[in-house]
Amino acid sequence: MDQRNNDTEAARNGRPSVSLMGKRIPIPRSRLARIGGGCMLVVLGLFGFLPVLGFWMIPLGLLILSYDIAFVRRQRRKVTVWWNRRSQRSQGQHSARDP
Repeated sequence: MDQRNNDTEAARNGRPSVSLMGKRIPIPRSRLARIGGGCMLVVLGLFGFLPVLGFWMIPLGLLILSYDIAFVRRQRRKVTVWWNRRSQRSQGQHSARDP
């Protein structure tokens, strides 16, 4: 199935989703489930030194929480802007070095 079909299907269903590296990831419709799941991922991610759990759970939990919590959403946007500026700057430097 084409990625655009998935995006339009999610939009048609009214299902909330977050964008990660250009891909739309559907998240639960229930606000309580999103906040509970995001908090659970963050808390369990703090135990990332244990087997099965991992530190990867913290950013994923924050990404899910950013859909409902304004403070987390603002921080995510700041990081996104910083990352895009950083990548544009590094691409400009690489292209200037190449003959």
